[in-house]
Amino acid sequence: MQKITIDELNHKLAGFTGTINWYRHWTNLLAYTDGVNAMAETAGAFWLIDAIASWQIKPKVAQCGFQVWTLTVKDDHTAVLEMREDTDQPIITTQQLEYTDFPAGVFKLWVEGTGKERVLLLPSEH
Repeated sequence: MQKITIDELNHKLAGFTGTINWYRHWTNLLAYTDGVNAMAETAGAFWLIDAIASWQIKPKVAQCGFQVWTLTVKDDHTAVLEMREDTDQPIITTQQLEYTDFPAGVFKLWVEGTGKERVLLLPSEH
C-alpha cells in the first residue's frame, strides 16, 4: 500500500457528504458510512473502526449520543485516540497506540446515536 499524507487523505475524503451504503461492524455495536469505509481502505485503518467499536460497550462511552473521536498520530508513529462528548467537552476516554502506520496528523470521526442505532461517520457526512 502506498503511503498517503493526512492532507491527501483529508482531500480524498472531502467529497463525502452523506452515504448510500451502510456497513455493519462485525461486533454489531455500530454501523459506518461510505466515507469511513473509504478512509479505512485508503489508510489501511479498519483497525480504527474496530478500536472505536470496542469502546462502545464502556458505560461512559455508551451513554453518549454524540461522540467526537480524535486520532493524533506523531511522526514517530505513536498515536493517541481520544473521545469527547463534543469538541469543547473534557476527554472521556483515551487509548495510547505504540505504533500505527496511519498518516501523521490529526483525524476526526464522529459517532451519532445510541444502542444499535450508532453510526460512525466523517464530520462531512453529518
